[in-house]
Amino acid sequence: MTAASPTGNCADCSSGADMTIAGPITSSINGTWSYPTQIRFGPGRVAEVVEACRELGMARPLLVTDSGLADAGFVRDALAANDAAGLPTALFSDVQGNPTGENVTEGVRVFRDGGHDGVIALGGGSGIDAAKAIAMVSGQKLSGQTGTLWDYLDRSLIDPAGMAPVVALPTTAGTGSEVGRASIITETGARAKRIVAHPNMMPGIVIADPELSVGLPPDLTAATGIDALIHCLEAYCAPGFHPQAEGIALEGMRLIHDWLPRAYADGRDIAARAHMLAAASMGAIAFQKGLGGVHSISHAVGARYNTHHGLTNAIVAPYVLRFNRPAIEDKMVHLARVLDLQGGGFDAVMAWLLALRRDLNIPHNLGAIGVPDDEAEALAALAAADPTASGNPVPIDAAALRPIFLDCVHGDL
Repeated sequence: MTAASPTGNCADCSSGADMTIAGPITSSINGTWSYPTQIRFGPGRVAEVVEACRELGMARPLLVTDSGLADAGFVRDALAANDAAGLPTALFSDVQGNPTGENVTEGVRVFRDGGHDGVIALGGGSGIDAAKAIAMVSGQKLSGQTGTLWDYLDRSLIDPAGMAPVVALPTTAGTGSEVGRASIITETGARAKRIVAHPNMMPGIVIADPELSVGLPPDLTAATGIDALIHCLEAYCAPGFHPQAEGIALEGMRLIHDWLPRAYADGRDIAARAHMLAAASMGAIAFQKGLGGVHSISHAVGARYNTHHGLTNAIVAPYVLRFNRPAIEDKMVHLARVLDLQGGGFDAVMAWLLALRRDLNIPHNLGAIGVPDDEAEALAALAAADPTASGNPVPIDAAALRPIFLDCVHGDL
């Protein structure tokens, strides 16, 4: 199997018999779930793409993915299978690692010009977020004229009848965008990330096949895996009463604690890949309770410097965790108990997180990935304005975020 593409997905692996996978494939990691949408989970489920498209009423779907996956074996296989089944399917892959409004606009043009009636969203968070936004905008109109993506930041202006159906196939275990009701898209002119959301942006069917993530290289397995961890951790710590989300977040963190090191050590371990894929979706389900300062800083940094979102979250996390300590001490006692961490409490959780980052070769500071400190004021203001900032357990504003950001850049922990 060849190396994965720079965007974090296997560019040449196929879903066929040539794939060598360590560990037994058993029925214990297969299932079809109905929460929060229909999820067809398990190795080999990618073969159900045709059936899923037909179930959602598609006759001419558009497969949307990122540029690094355009030539992947499983993309070619999906296109061929659909064509053979009488579902002619076109490919749109002009999507960046941090998708932009321009990517969405071009995708909508391709969707309309091709007379498509549904979207297959395949990839990591970038491909799936772009695909969901394309499906949402595809049939929208404002005042008799077709609106741009930014016209629909106000969800009350979105007409659900104008949204195309979506089948989602994640190829990474990180964002959980396949079970999300939102897309995060960069507005290039403003150098800021925007969240476009509507309940009907949830894909109608998810095909969660861990074989599609087998080609992910160790560095991106680490970055996306810790992204899933931070989704669970911030959701767990967010203020408010939501025991369902907290329970899902706790189990997601337990799965990541047990399985991420295995997936990183051996990317062919299908059991590890499967459990991480489940944990990633759990993080996205849990964070309906809220996110926090890690994401607000990461969104600002990613919009300015085009950094990988999961990697940025992984670097920023301990600095925000330290800031939030006064408000989350009790929760960390329970989390340490769930993860069976020696010593217990906040210090045990922090020690585990730092050790995990070291074991996964995550850089200690943002400076190591080229983020300077010369825009601290602007970054802090952008982070404070991000919707995720409101979920931080300790209230944060630009004044509080500036020193946290500088600590992240310099590695002062």
